[in-house]
Amino acid sequence: MKILSITTSSDICGISILNDDTLICRLDSNTGRTHSENLMPMIDEIFNKTKLTLNDINLIVCDIGPGSFTGIRIGIATVKAFCDSLSIPCIGISSLEGLAYNIKTNGYICSLIDRKHDNCYFSLYKLDNNIYHEVLAPQASSIENVLEILKQYNTSITFVGDGANIFYDKISNNLKNFKVLEDACNSLDSYNLGIAGLIKYNSNNKNGDILPLYLKDSEAKKIEY
Repeated sequence: MKILSITTSSDICGISILNDDTLICRLDSNTGRTHSENLMPMIDEIFNKTKLTLNDINLIVCDIGPGSFTGIRIGIATVKAFCDSLSIPCIGISSLEGLAYNIKTNGYICSLIDRKHDNCYFSLYKLDNNIYHEVLAPQASSIENVLEILKQYNTSITFVGDGANIFYDKISNNLKNFKVLEDACNSLDSYNLGIAGLIKYNSNNKNGDILPLYLKDSEAKKIEY
């Protein structure tokens, strides 16, 4: 199965083509949030590099947010146009879930995206034998509230996303057992997003309208797994 994976919800405009879970080609552009100018030329470039066309693609995956409102709309609109014109199945993956797939070590993973003024988007996952389980669904909250919730988990938590570094001091002041990885691991990766989409597709979630994920502030609740 050939997969086209697109991420546009952050400063990075990323595109990958996969053959099942094997990466064929990946292009990333981090020139700020100018995705309206970069996305289509990058799609043309990756097809030229791989000698493929949209007619060869069996599944399209894109991130649906949270993140840049404009970036999300550009990515989703592009994917919908492709899918509608050629009847290609599509899968939407949250940015937070996509970030979790950057981590390959078993244990708890907290995806954290900064939304300014000590607020963030977050979700919690548990990776167990290559399966990512959602423990806390994507939410918007203050970093203080997030850390209060995470204190209830008596285990190591790996943080991923731009919030991992932005809130590092607050995390270290509140949690004793945690990991924050190097910057390169904290950006959305179109290849890992594609893997997440493939797994969702193979779990009988075959298709459906992809909609932006807009999160409102909420009080997180602990979910046992």
